This record gives sequence, structure tokens and C-alpha cells, in this order.
Amino acid sequence: MKAKQGFKLRPLGDEYILVGESIEQINFNKMITLNETAAFLWQKVADGGPFDAEKMAAWLTEEYDVTREQALQDSQKTIDTWLNAGIIE
Repeated sequence: MKAKQGFKLRPLGDEYILVGESIEQINFNKMITLNETAAFLWQKVADGGPFDAEKMAAWLTEEYDVTREQALQDSQKTIDTWLNAGIIE
């Protein structure tokens, strides 16, 4: 998978939002909000090439005090959410 181009991560209080930079990315019916951990993952996938749940889990275990199993489960949930939101392909 990879991140779709045209989204910019912006801080908003204690959370972050993804803002579409081009008209193709704008959907006024939904706002994509991310917590600190999801924003960390988004920065990784937006800056890099292809990724999967295993790669995301590795990033999480390097950055946070979390087991590999929990990181893998959380990564898959994040991927499912992002696919549903249409921000990755």
C-alpha cells in the first residue's frame, strides 16, 4: 500500500487533521482526524514508499512501548480505517 498524494498533516489542538491540497482530495462530508500515534504513522507512510501492517508495526515498536502483537493489530485497524477513508491505496 501507499499514501495517496495531495494530503497535508496539520495540528489541531491535541489531534491532527489531514487536509486535501487539491480539489480532487476535498470531501466536505468527512474530516480525517488523527491522534498523535496515527499522525506519527501517517508521516512515515507519506514520506516513504510502499508499506504494510508489518512495517507499520515495526515503526510502532521502535517508537513506543508496545508489544509486536498489539502493534500489528493496531496497524491493521489503522490500515482498514485509512482504506475506508480513501487516503491510501
